[in-house]
Amino acid sequence: MAVESVLLKPTLAKLANSNLLNLFFQNLYLCKMTIQEIQNEIIDEFSFFENWEERYEYLIELGKALVPIPEEKKTDDKIIKGCQSTVWLDARMDGDKMIFEADSDAILPKGLTALLVRMYNNQKPGDILNSETKFIEEIGLQEFLSPTRANGLLAMIKQFKFYAIAFQAKTKKQP
Repeated sequence: MAVESVLLKPTLAKLANSNLLNLFFQNLYLCKMTIQEIQNEIIDEFSFFENWEERYEYLIELGKALVPIPEEKKTDDKIIKGCQSTVWLDARMDGDKMIFEADSDAILPKGLTALLVRMYNNQKPGDILNSETKFIEEIGLQEFLSPTRANGLLAMIKQFKFYAIAFQAKTKKQP
C-alpha cells in the first residue's frame, strides 16, 4: 500500500495543477448554477479588488485559464463581427444545454470571453435569451472599457444569444 501511495501522489499533484482537471470541476460546479447565480459570483469575485489594475490582471488570468477553441474551429464563420480583436466562438448542444468554446488573439478580449463562456456555458438556450448581463454594470466594466472594447463586448453577448436563438429554433423543429 505504501508503494501505491507514493506512486499516486505525484500523479495526483500533476492532475491537481492541470487545467483539464480544473476545467472539469469548474464545469461540474457551474452546471448546477443559474446564470444569475454565476453573475452574482462574478460580482463577488470582482469586489475583492481595490482598483481596476487588479481587475484587469484578473481578467487576463481568466483569459489565460480559458481552454482555447481547437485550431480547426478557428474559421471565418466563427469570428465575432464587431470586435476590435479577433474573437472566435463556437457552440453546440449537449442534451438541452449549450456548450461554448471560444478564443481570442488578444489578452483582454480573451478574459472578457472567458467571463461570458463561464456565464452561458451549460445553460439552456431559453435561459440565455432571457438573461440580462447585470454583472457588467455591477463590477463597473463599462467604465473601464474603451468605446471600441465596449462595442466588442456587446457583439460577443449578441453572438452568444444568436447561437441560443438558432439552437432553440432547431430544437423546436425536432419531433
